[in-house]
Amino acid sequence: MIDNKKKKKPIETKSKAVRILWIVFGAFLVLIVLFFFCVAKGIFGTMPTFDELENPRTNLATEIISCDGKVLGTYYVENRSNVRYSELSQYMPEALISIEDERFTEHSGIDPRALFRVAFGVITGRDKGGGSTITQQLAKNLFPRGENLSTPKLVLRKFQEWITATKLERNYSKEEIVAMYLNTVAFGHNAYGIRSAAKTFFDKTPKEMNIEECALMAGVVNAPTRFSPVRNPERSLSRRNLVLKKMAENGYITQAECDSISLIPIDMSHFGIMDHNSGQATYFREFLRGQLTEWAQNTTRPDGKPYNIYRDGLRIYTTIDSRMQKYAEDAVKEFMGKELQPMFYKHWQGQKNAPFSNVTADEIDHIMETSMKRTDRYRSLKNAGMCMDSIKAEFDKPVPMTVFSWDGPIDTIMSPMDSIRYYKWFLQASLISIESHTGHVKAYVGGLDYRFFKYDHVTQARRQVGSTFKPFLYSLAMQEGEYTPCTKIPNIQYNIQLPDGKFWSPGNSGGNVGQEITLKYALAQSNNWISAYLMNIFGPEAVIGMARRMGVESPIDAVPAICLGVCDLKLIEMVGAMSTFANQGVYIKPMFITKIEDKNGNVIQRFSPEESEAMSELTAYKMVELMKGVVQSGTGIRLRSLYKFTNPIAGKTGTTQKQSDGYFMGITPDLTTGVWVGAEDRSVHFRSTKLGQGSHTALPIWAMYMRKVYNDKSLNISQGDFPKPSIPGVDLNFDCDRYEDNEAIEYIDEF
Repeated sequence: MIDNKKKKKPIETKSKAVRILWIVFGAFLVLIVLFFFCVAKGIFGTMPTFDELENPRTNLATEIISCDGKVLGTYYVENRSNVRYSELSQYMPEALISIEDERFTEHSGIDPRALFRVAFGVITGRDKGGGSTITQQLAKNLFPRGENLSTPKLVLRKFQEWITATKLERNYSKEEIVAMYLNTVAFGHNAYGIRSAAKTFFDKTPKEMNIEECALMAGVVNAPTRFSPVRNPERSLSRRNLVLKKMAENGYITQAECDSISLIPIDMSHFGIMDHNSGQATYFREFLRGQLTEWAQNTTRPDGKPYNIYRDGLRIYTTIDSRMQKYAEDAVKEFMGKELQPMFYKHWQGQKNAPFSNVTADEIDHIMETSMKRTDRYRSLKNAGMCMDSIKAEFDKPVPMTVFSWDGPIDTIMSPMDSIRYYKWFLQASLISIESHTGHVKAYVGGLDYRFFKYDHVTQARRQVGSTFKPFLYSLAMQEGEYTPCTKIPNIQYNIQLPDGKFWSPGNSGGNVGQEITLKYALAQSNNWISAYLMNIFGPEAVIGMARRMGVESPIDAVPAICLGVCDLKLIEMVGAMSTFANQGVYIKPMFITKIEDKNGNVIQRFSPEESEAMSELTAYKMVELMKGVVQSGTGIRLRSLYKFTNPIAGKTGTTQKQSDGYFMGITPDLTTGVWVGAEDRSVHFRSTKLGQGSHTALPIWAMYMRKVYNDKSLNISQGDFPKPSIPGVDLNFDCDRYEDNEAIEYIDEF
């Protein structure tokens, strides 16, 4: 007889085991779900919030943008600027997906096949590559892991990245994820994000990159140093060609295209690391940094915190025109490097104490020691507690260094003190060009090369301005005294009594002594006697008042000699003031920024010109006619005779004591441009007025710049005449007969 109970026991045991397995499996699933729920809720560690996913925060560089849409430079902690998908080359996403995540369009943030491949590689010991998708890598880039994580924390962090990746997939399209990834990844050489990489490696925008360039960048992101086309070109080429091969396998390009493009060598001829020392308008960008830092401290973000120009990805729209900026920089480089500096070397060849003029050996020692004390090296040694004798000994030790030359930087061995003496030889130059009717600064050159000469001669330096100050005096005479350009004054020496009872009288050069000459003729040859005559009538205070109305803010002593330009002013003040004449008597404060946007393109602030009436329209027109004479037959005649300009130009040259400073202010209906030339030390200069006067040192730079500007028809800079005001009953014909009797010659423009 069979025992049925015994037969049922194995079945019941098996059934019970199955139930237990299901319970264990179910519990395991519940634990997994619970684990991921806890991870998602941040119980095991902070997770990005919905707002953070919607607005991921990265360190974004602030871009300085020219009025014609070019990025002049950036301020950054990480040199990163975001792009939209539409701003990418069509090949960039294809190259990236091919090499980093072939099934990117198929998965939802996590690729199961890739995970199984990684697991198999771990079990078998065969490395089959990483399993992270582009979305997971984006999650890691947006929300970094931190350093030195333990294994459990690293595993937990990986799960957090999985959840973040799925959230990113729900919140963003595939195109947006690709763009975000390319914005966050580092490409090496201080280039963060594809916009910075395209500029750094190819001097292009991301949209302009071709297939091989996109393939190269897609290959670099895996290991920026290992695959750097600059440091490891052969390895980089192999990696690029692997990306091309993958693109062909994925159907983005044909095999024939792959084979053909793979033969193209890597071109790094346009490579250039973007920093504050390189690129266009370096002096302007450094000046603007100070302005923006102050603005940011007083302007708050929506969260109530001040803006940060190094992290918030602002877009600063400036008035600078990148084309005109290039022409200005080229003009300075061409004339100073190829003509004036070689002439200066030749002029001083074999001379004792060169390049210092009329100073003793003790005075030279004092100049050198003062210059030494201005250096960072001196301050560092002084802060370290070193005594003066020891510091001087350090400055006399030869060390490796890179020094400036017009043929390019020179690597050499030189003592710091010898390098100071070496730099004393260089004549400096600066230029600023302002759109007369708007106040917009179009070009700004603060010095020769910002890498070696940090001092800005446009907005930092105050130098004696010489005869370029005379238009302030003449403007006062036209405005208050009802003089005209054709008013005649005896050309004789005038004495001005000073408060202490003594008399002051300037020297003079030029002919027609004892004759009556027009004011137009007097200004044309920079006549000092006529300036003294006008100063005696109106007085220093009134002249200073006119300068103030025209935007001059620097201190000016109320002495008669200011009519000859003994005061120290900034170039930007002078050019801003001169533009008043072309703007019908209305002074506009020079303007650098038109608007500032946040990283999303929202306008934070717009800027408007600051205007004030400095003189009547009639006075401004009289001054234009006066200053035309400088170019027609006076100290600026080289613009006609040598540089062949035929269009109407108003101008004024200036030369200070012992030719330490040379100036030219050139005014056209659209642009007012000023140029200064001089050495760092006023005791360094040409020994003759002929070589050192403003018409010889500064005017040529103006001519070269304006020639380039006029040749660029896309700028639409007028070569027409200045508009004549319509004033009933007023005769505006200022073609003085005196000019018909005087031969047009080049006058020496003395202090």
